[in-house]
Amino acid sequence: MPTDSPKSKEAEAKLPEELRAAYRQMVQHYEFLTHVRYGRGYVAYEVLAEMVLAGWRPSGEVHPSSLLAVGNTTQGTHGD
Repeated sequence: MPTDSPKSKEAEAKLPEELRAAYRQMVQHYEFLTHVRYGRGYVAYEVLAEMVLAGWRPSGEVHPSSLLAVGNTTQGTHGD
């Protein structure tokens, strides 16, 4: 799991405790989507940590057409 990697832990450690859950969720979602779309789960941990510090948070429900929607297998992969 990407949140257990040394680089992820290093980036997470720089965040205040109250932001770490948002960071972990963002890392998991980003890794999943890059794996589905591009076949590789690349994550720029420091960039995601900075985005969380800048205020990025989930603000709405996942749209049914999202690959993150539970059970959604209708979307293409690798940029389709």
